[in-house]
Amino acid sequence: MLIARAAPIALLAAAALAGCGGGQPAAAPLPAAPLPVTSSSPPVTQSPSPTPSPSATAVPVPAGVTAGIVIYDRQAGTFVLQQKASWRFRSASLVKLLIALDYFWDKGPDYTVPAADKPKLDVMLRSSDDAAATALWKANGSREVVIRMVQRLGLQDTDPPPVSQPGYWGYTAVSAGDLVRVYRYLFEQAPAPVRDYIMGNLHASTKCGTDEYDQSFGIPSAFRKPWAAKQGWSGFGDTPATPCEPGAALTEPGPELVPVAAPNNPDMSGEVLHTTGTVGADDRYLVAVLTVHPDGTKFATAASTLTKIVRSLPLPQETKS
Repeated sequence: MLIARAAPIALLAAAALAGCGGGQPAAAPLPAAPLPVTSSSPPVTQSPSPTPSPSATAVPVPAGVTAGIVIYDRQAGTFVLQQKASWRFRSASLVKLLIALDYFWDKGPDYTVPAADKPKLDVMLRSSDDAAATALWKANGSREVVIRMVQRLGLQDTDPPPVSQPGYWGYTAVSAGDLVRVYRYLFEQAPAPVRDYIMGNLHASTKCGTDEYDQSFGIPSAFRKPWAAKQGWSGFGDTPATPCEPGAALTEPGPELVPVAAPNNPDMSGEVLHTTGTVGADDRYLVAVLTVHPDGTKFATAASTLTKIVRSLPLPQETKS
């Protein structure tokens, strides 16, 4: 099944993997990390997904941009919104969630992250470090990481990179629906130490990625704390036009939002920008917004566009910044 569905993703071989999706910048020092992991994850038993709210209306998306959006309310046990939930996008750095979960799988109840691996895991999750992701990806079987996690979590739209590009983890295909399935696994079935480790790092997401791209677009800019975020970007070049500064804000205006138009065919070789994570007290809302932008779109424009989309999501006003 995986081989048959992976064929269309061969288109990705022509895409530039620049940005947070294949570069290998050096790791940066981090503040204190979450508690070590002391138990492992059991196989997942998939339960039927709740029916989406019939009152949910489409979120406006600018012409030329394709967006997959899923919001799940953990407290109510229902979906707030599903829009192009199964559309597949180039994952860029979102695959780092699967790399981390695969790393912890079957480690045993007494497992503690070795000193050699902990800095890699932390900087990969907090600052989207590519070199750390590449090291863990290669050490654990490359494409096999995704193949294993698809089977373990029952992911429906996720496929590994093409066989011809096994080292390009950013060419993994994902959907907003599958990203929410990953987060639901973390909260509903993962052992507490695994959940606390991964979510602890996502709650400590840094403003700047180690490749000097500003990763505060989307969830971090649109919502008040508490939030957690794992971001993804690819196709914008190895280095940003304006390197990220910890105290600077993302202020570049993007195009005005327009009513959602007829479905676009996802351009898997274009510039992609994704924001995923949690919003609200006790990580109440699971949010995944995946986007692909017209070829040649500047990072600042894509970041502004995505943040405007996220600000328009149907979530309580008190969660928004």
